[in-house]
Amino acid sequence: MLSKRIIPTILCRGRQLVKGERFDAWRVVGNAAQAVKIHAMRGVDEICLLDIGATPEGRSPDLELVSELAGDTHVPLAVGGGVSTTQDVKDLLRAGADKVVIGAEAYRNPVLLKRCADQFGRQAIVAALDVDVDGRARGFCNEMAIGLSAVEVADMYSMLGAGEILLTAVEREGTMKGYDLQLISLVAPRIGVPVIAHGGAGTYQHMLEALQAGADAVAAGAMFQFTDQTPAGAALYLKEHGIETRVVH
Repeated sequence: MLSKRIIPTILCRGRQLVKGERFDAWRVVGNAAQAVKIHAMRGVDEICLLDIGATPEGRSPDLELVSELAGDTHVPLAVGGGVSTTQDVKDLLRAGADKVVIGAEAYRNPVLLKRCADQFGRQAIVAALDVDVDGRARGFCNEMAIGLSAVEVADMYSMLGAGEILLTAVEREGTMKGYDLQLISLVAPRIGVPVIAHGGAGTYQHMLEALQAGADAVAAGAMFQFTDQTPAGAALYLKEHGIETRVVH
């Protein structure tokens, strides 16, 4: 059995670490670079850095920040926010990102996924899929209703070349009340690429449930930033329940 991944997620607006619920009511709670470095010191094997303000505000990715973090942390980085062209992807990978997360543009311009997968390899491309409470895909950090089901969009993204799907339940995001297990169990078996469960993690048990529902990895932001729970603690808990991870515990 392949090891499962535990991925700290850093949500930022520019260089500010932010916290919100359901992609709303964002407030500044710290420095994004500092948060990434703290997680890197904990021995995690991957960190996801998402600039939730870049696309709505029309900003490009912060290449300087990515280069700084890649040089200082030596932990694989998946970076998203403001990605709209193959040049953006190329620039991020050159700056030190190991994977690039494509969100709004993946639906607005689906051929971008194929072009990026062909040019950089699908292992470097993560498609972000935000889903509302009715199981419908959303875009632009929940500002745009796409009108298709999560399964339909996830299947399309995987066929176009996405190497992974970052599956976020919008109504759970930031609440720490648990992942949307029904959503995970609907999407994960239907597509041929790994699914990263995101949105709602609050306890190690929540992570176990998401993996049991079919997720290949579990991502968490608030849980690791605002409680005393850690990726190492999650790895130990999961091991005690028969699931191996790549995080050192």
